[in-house]
Amino acid sequence: MLNFQKASMFSLLTNNSKLFLYGILVLGLFFRIFGLNWDSNNHFHPDERMIVMVALKIQIPETPLEWENLQTPQSTLNPNFFAYGSLPIYLLKIAGGVGSLLNPTLSEYDGITLLGRFLSVLFDVGSILLLYLLGKKVFSNSVGLLASLFYSVSVLPIQLAHFWAVDTPLTFFILLSLYRIVIFKEKPQFKNSALLGLTFGLAISTKVSAILLFIPLGLSLIQIHLSNPQKTLNAFVSLLSKIILVGLFALGVFALTNPYSLIDYPTFFKQIGEQQRMTSDAFTFPFTLQYVGKIPYFYELKNIFFWGLGPIISTASFLGLLLTLINIKRINFGTLLILIFFISYFLVVGRFAIGFMRYLLPIYPLLCLFAAISISKVLHMTKVSHFKFYILNSTFSILLLIWPLSFISIYTKPNTRIEGSEWIHRNVPANSTIAREHWDDGLPLSGPKNFKLIDLPIYDLQNPFIEKQVYNALKTADYLVVASHRLYVPLQRIALNCEAWKIASHRCPKSAAQYYQKLFDGSLGFIKVAEFSSLPKVPILNIPINDFSADESFTVYDHPKVIIFKKITSPTI
Repeated sequence: MLNFQKASMFSLLTNNSKLFLYGILVLGLFFRIFGLNWDSNNHFHPDERMIVMVALKIQIPETPLEWENLQTPQSTLNPNFFAYGSLPIYLLKIAGGVGSLLNPTLSEYDGITLLGRFLSVLFDVGSILLLYLLGKKVFSNSVGLLASLFYSVSVLPIQLAHFWAVDTPLTFFILLSLYRIVIFKEKPQFKNSALLGLTFGLAISTKVSAILLFIPLGLSLIQIHLSNPQKTLNAFVSLLSKIILVGLFALGVFALTNPYSLIDYPTFFKQIGEQQRMTSDAFTFPFTLQYVGKIPYFYELKNIFFWGLGPIISTASFLGLLLTLINIKRINFGTLLILIFFISYFLVVGRFAIGFMRYLLPIYPLLCLFAAISISKVLHMTKVSHFKFYILNSTFSILLLIWPLSFISIYTKPNTRIEGSEWIHRNVPANSTIAREHWDDGLPLSGPKNFKLIDLPIYDLQNPFIEKQVYNALKTADYLVVASHRLYVPLQRIALNCEAWKIASHRCPKSAAQYYQKLFDGSLGFIKVAEFSSLPKVPILNIPINDFSADESFTVYDHPKVIIFKKITSPTI
C-alpha cells in the first residue's frame, strides 16, 4: 500500500539507492547493447574499421627472427598506427585471441569487430558505475544516482558505445583517474599513488588528450602540501616520493602498452604531428572540411545541447555548472578538481579547428554531474507524498527516455547504405556503370549483380584537369550514388562563404559547389530515382527528428542519407 505521508523527493530517492543504481545500470546496458550489429558486418565506421584492421595485422612473434626483431620497428607487434594510443588496439587483439578459444570467428574481421563493440559497451557501463561512485564521494548519494541516470540515457555516449573506437574507453579511464585523484588527495599513501599512476597511464595510453589530467593532479598535490600542518623537509620529501611514484607508474604503463611509440618514435612523431596539424587547420584532410568556419566553443555547445545530451539534460547541466561557479568559494576540493578538469578540457579541445562530437565525450559524465547538482537541489526543496513522487518520477523518466528511445529507433531497421545497396541490386541492370564519390563508403555493397564502378575525385574539382576527368567519367556512368552528405554539404557551404571567411582561392571549392548545384537541379543530366534516410523518431507518436544539422559524424556513420541518381542526358562542364 502506498504511503501518502509527505517527504522530500530527495529522501524518497536515496532510500532506494541500490535499487535505483541496479536499474540505471540495466537501463544503460540495454541502450548500449541494442542494435550492436547495426551495420550487419559491413564496417561502416572508418575509425573502428582502421583499429580492427590494425589489430588483425598484429601477430605474436613465432620465429626466432621475429623475436629478435621485437625491439625494432619491424616487429610484428608494431601497429604502425599512432593517431590514437595503442592500448585499444592491443586490448582488441587480446580479446580476439581469448574469444577465439570459444569461437574461432571472434578473431576474424566480423567477429572481432562485434567483440570490440561489446568491450565498448562494458567500458561505458563501467563509466556509469564510476560516475555514481565519483558523484557519491564528492557530492552526495543522490547526485551520484542522478548523474549516472543522466549519463545512461545520453544519446552520444549510447551511440559511441556501438563503435569500438578510443573515446569510450578514454572516458572510462579519465573518470577512473579523477576518482583516484580524489582518493589520493584524501589519503596520499603509496598504495594510492601507485593506483593513480596506473589509471593515469592507462588514460594516456588510450589517447594523448588525457594528458590534461595533469592539471587536477597538480592541483591536488599543491593542496596536499598546503594543507599539511607539518611543512617539514621530511613531509616534503614524502610527498615528492609519492609524486615520483605516480609518474613512474604512469610512464611504466605507457611504455608497456605503447612500446612502439618509443621504439618506432619517428613514425610516432610523424603521425602525432599530422594529428596536431589537423586540430589547427580544418583543410588538412578532406574529411575535416566540414569544420572550415567553425565557431569555437559555440559549435560544441550547440551539438551538446541539441544532440549529444539533449535539451533537458543540457539545460540542467548548464544550470548546475552556473550554480557551481556562483558558489565556487563554498565548494569542496573534489568539486573544484572536477570543475577545473572540465573547464580545461573544454577550453583546449573546444578551441580545435575541428569539432568531432566524440572529442568531448570525456566531459559528458561531468556535465551529467552538474545536471545532477541542479536537479538534486530541486529534490531537496520539494515536499511531496509518495504517490505524487511516483507520478513526478514517472513523468520525468518519460521525458528523459524520449530522446534516447528516439535515436535508438534507427537500429530497428537496416542501415540506409544497406537499403540503398539492395535497391541498386534490385533495380539497376547488371554491368551498368555506377559513379561514386571518393572519401566515402562506396555503394553498392557486394551482391548478386556485377557493376562497373568509378570513383569521382570531387574534392579536387578546383583543378581544371580533374574537373574534365570527372565530367568525362560521368559521361560513361549510368547511375550516380551519393552515399552521405559528407561532401556536398561542406563543399557548398565553404564555396558560399569563401570571401567572408577570407579563404584563399586555391582552397575555395567553387567548381565542386557548381557541380552539386547542377546535380541537384537536374542540369547535370541526372535525376534522383531513390533516396534513403533514417531519421530518429519519437516513440509512439512517430514524429521524425531531423538531425542533419548536427555534426556530420553524428549521422554519417550509422544513419546517413543515401541518394541515387540515374543519367538521362550526357553531362557537360
